[in-house]
Formats: sequence, C-alpha cells, structure tokens
Amino acid sequence: MTPLRILLLTNRDSDNVGDQIIEATVLSIIRGVMKNLDFGADDFVISSRAAGIISKRYMATKDPELLTAAREEISKADLIIFGGAPLFNYAYQNFYRRTIVTLELAQEYDVPVIFSSIGVEKFDAANKKSQALKKALELPVVKQITTRDDIESLRQYAEGTDIPVAHVADPAVLADIVYRKKPEPAPAPKPVPSVPVRAKRKLKRIVKRVITKATKPGGSQPAAAPAPAQPAAQPPVPAQPKVQRIGLVVTRAGIFADNRIDFTEGDQRRFWLETIAALEEKGYDYRLFTTGHFSDEVFLDSLIKTSGVPAKKAAVTVNSPDELIRELRGCDGVIAYRLHASITSFALGIPSIGLSWNFKVPYFYESVGYGHRALSPENWRAEDVVPAIKLAMEEGVVKDSAFLKSVYDTLFTGIRDVFAPDNSADPYSLEELWEGMPRQLATGPKGYREKVNRKLRRTYENYQKLYDKAQSMD
Repeated sequence: MTPLRILLLTNRDSDNVGDQIIEATVLSIIRGVMKNLDFGADDFVISSRAAGIISKRYMATKDPELLTAAREEISKADLIIFGGAPLFNYAYQNFYRRTIVTLELAQEYDVPVIFSSIGVEKFDAANKKSQALKKALELPVVKQITTRDDIESLRQYAEGTDIPVAHVADPAVLADIVYRKKPEPAPAPKPVPSVPVRAKRKLKRIVKRVITKATKPGGSQPAAAPAPAQPAAQPPVPAQPKVQRIGLVVTRAGIFADNRIDFTEGDQRRFWLETIAALEEKGYDYRLFTTGHFSDEVFLDSLIKTSGVPAKKAAVTVNSPDELIRELRGCDGVIAYRLHASITSFALGIPSIGLSWNFKVPYFYESVGYGHRALSPENWRAEDVVPAIKLAMEEGVVKDSAFLKSVYDTLFTGIRDVFAPDNSADPYSLEELWEGMPRQLATGPKGYREKVNRKLRRTYENYQKLYDKAQSMD
C-alpha cells in the first residue's frame, strides 16, 4: 500500500530560530496525530518544505516553468498543511500572493488544505489584497483554518463559507515536550562474579572477622588505646543565593519604522543600556541574545562594540533551536522584542515580558492569561520593564492545559476528517502527548552547516540589494 503523503509548509528556512522551532513542533504534532489515529510509521510520509514553495521569481515573471517544482510536490500530496506561518501577510509583505497560488494549485490537483495556527493580518473589506485572499479561501479544497492571533479577522475571511475556524495556541507552546531532554539510560546491571571469585571474597570476609575478634578487649591482643577526642564540628557555611539571570532579546534596528513606531536604533540602544544598569543595581545578572535574525545580530554586535557591554554577556550568533533553547534555559526571566522568545520561554516555564511592536505580541500574552506582561512602546523604559519582570518571576508561569492542547486537538480533527473520518479515537491528553509526540533530536553537524549556509546566502543577497541601491543613488 502506498503511504499517505503529507506536504507540510512552514517558515522552516527562516533565520528566525523561532520559525524552526515551529516546524519541529508541527512535525511532532502531525506524527503524534497519525499515531493517535492508529497509522503506523510506514503508513505515511511527511515532506517538509518552505511555505514560500511558490518562488519569488515566478511571482515576478509568471514563467510557468518556474512552477514545475511546486507542481510536483503538490500533485504528489494527499494533504497540505500550512503550519504556524504568517500566511495572510499583505500589509508590507507579498506573501499572501504566494499563498493564493499554492491554493490554486491544490485545487487543480484536488488536494485538501489545512491552515494550522497561522498568522493572520487584519481583514480589510476595502483592500484589494485582502479581498483576493478571501476569494482564494472559498476554494473547496480548504478544509480548516486556525489562527494563533486575530480570530475576528479570520472569521471575516471565512465568512460565507462552511470552513471550520478556531483560535488556537501557537505550536511552540509545546516546545517543552518536543525538545524534552533525552532520558538518562538505566544503569547497567552489575556483573555476577564467577564461583572462584565469590569463594575468594568469602574467605577474605572470614579472615577479616577472625582478626577483628582477636583484637577486641578480652581477645588474645591487648585492647587498642582510646582514640583522641575530635574537635567539635563547625557549623555548615550557608550557601550563597543563586543570582537570577535575565535574558534580554534584542531586535533589528528598522523593525520599529516598518511598524510605524517612533523608536530609533539609538532609542533601542539606550533602552537596553538603561535596563542593564537597573538590573545590575538590583543584583541581577543578564544575558543578551537574539532569535537568529542576522539583522538582529548586527544590532547586538554594534551594541557590544560601541557601548562597553562585555562580550561574555552576549551570544551574538544563534543558528539553531538547540542554541536558543539553551540560552533561554539559562535564564530565570526574559525580556524580549521577538515574539518566539516569549512563546518558547512560556513553553519552558520561564516568565517573560514581551515588548509589543506588533499586534501579535499582546495577542499571545492575552491568550495565555498574562496580558499585563506585554508592554507597549510608552512603557519601554527601565523603570517600567525591570519591576515588570520582577513581578513576573514572583508570579511564575501557570498553564491552561486545554489551551495548550488546542493546536493539537484541531489538527487531530482536521487530519482525521481527511484520512480517517470513521475513526472514533479521542485526541491524546496533555500527559499522553509526552509519549505520543516524538522528541526532536539535536541539530547535527550537517544540519547546522545547512542552516548557517542559508543564513549567509540571504545575508549576502541583502547586502547586494543595499549595495545596488546605494550605487543607483550615486
């Protein structure tokens, strides 16, 4: 029997390590769902590709030859799942156009499509881009849409259709399950000694008992002199309290202007330096890092070189989920511009403060019951942020298991309705997910090189664009 083929589309090749965590988590969820539905490992295959399976060159030229690779992938699929990517972006990105073409090809080959926990930009009835996306979603192959943020806009996109929609958790809230540590192997049983060895040991024990008895008072040897008095034991030295470390997750210089926020690169530099000074004054340690965007790393590198921040206090490059998770696990609290640093911190049980430069940040914090931990630009000040992270650490992290499971439960329903509509199984409980969802293995040397090479290639491409722009202005 030919295995079912699932085409998973995510932002897997993004520099943002948060997107790589999403891909790994959605892969684990899908495998868990298929196991939950009694499909064996040989009954299906997952082909994981970039959500931008439709190339930019095709969108620019409309050359049909440039659709060949996408057609091949889509035509072979039995189900397409868009997982956790911002697919409805049209405000200052053109990703929505590639989403539309993907849906048109899926319709051509009659391949069902599920959108799971995607990013949704605000619906605008007067915007032609928004309306074009709504029209594409009316295609019969669209079977389910869930979003991690703007559910009201999603309902407007799906209005007039019978497509099930829902507000669900970001897949990365399950990162603690997917990136759980490898269980320690059970200790090997001690070897049973051979008969001659056991005999020798028994003989030694007998000789030792005879000698001990002979040297006791009343035996053939005089009693030993009493041992000298020992000095009184010193009281134990109390352990020094562990200094709490706060993770500080920076972002690129231009992100605020792109989102119409009056906050310059200099403002961000000043904010972090004042926050560091306030943290040190209150006895906290700190650690600066990014979620992997090269442009974020450029800002952090500049901050270190020009502001006197010790290099040992920063991780300038982050290239894999393992590195980001290691940085987060080393923190007691996190203050972050990047949303997926906040989401992954939450998954790991680490309190965080989100600096809201985009509507998605407060949406996430409100969805997990901590809306007060998302701070708007007027509160991007050390005197506001430091007390906020202190309070967050005192409160800790409490999770709503039903909301955590929402991304799994809805994907379970969507996949079941396509592949096994008569299956009466219930979705795994949260506890069962720890066994049902496979653990993500650490990034190996080959995979790490691939991630770094992609990052460098995009960096060079962006540099070339800036260079060409500068040349044209001369």
